[in-house]
Amino acid sequence: MRHESRGNTNNPQGGELTVPMAWLYAEYIADELLRTGDLMPPTSFEYRAGRDALALTIFLSDSRGELSGIRVVSQLDAWRSLTAHDQAWQDWVRERMELLTEDAVAAGTPSPDLELADLAWRWLEETELLAPDLDAVPGGGPVPGEEDGPKVWMPAWRLGLPLGHLAIHLF
Repeated sequence: MRHESRGNTNNPQGGELTVPMAWLYAEYIADELLRTGDLMPPTSFEYRAGRDALALTIFLSDSRGELSGIRVVSQLDAWRSLTAHDQAWQDWVRERMELLTEDAVAAGTPSPDLELADLAWRWLEETELLAPDLDAVPGGGPVPGEEDGPKVWMPAWRLGLPLGHLAIHLF
C-alpha cells in the first residue's frame, strides 16, 4: 500500500515537515573540521563554541543556497578569511542573519535552517566562557596561582571563532 502524506498536524500550514538540511550540513562540516584538528574534547563548551561559530560561517556564507553541493576544500579559503582575527565577524553574522530573516518574512515561509542558526547565534552571544585572555600582553607571564596565564569571561563566539579558524588551518 502506498503511503500518502496528509501533512503534519504539528505544522500550522498543513504541509510537510521541513528538515533543516542546510544547517545540519553546515554543522556536520564544522564538526568534521574541529574533530580533524583535535583541538579540544568534543564534549566541551569550547568545542561547541567552535562548532557553532564555524557552522554559522559556513551556513551564512552560502549565498546561493547550494550548501549541500559544495566541495569543502574549495571553500576553505573563504571560511578562513571570514574567521580571521582582523575581521568583524560578529557584525557580518548580524547583517547576514537580518537579511535572511527579512527574506524569510517576505517569502512568508518559515525557515527551520534559519531558526537553528539563530539559536546557535544567540547561544554564542549570550553564553560567556572563562578562557585565556586572547588580548593579554604577550610575554606578560602567568599570574601567581594561574598556570595558563590570565583568564577572562568572554562571549562564546570570541573563543569559538579563533578555534574554528585554527581548525580550518589544520584541515
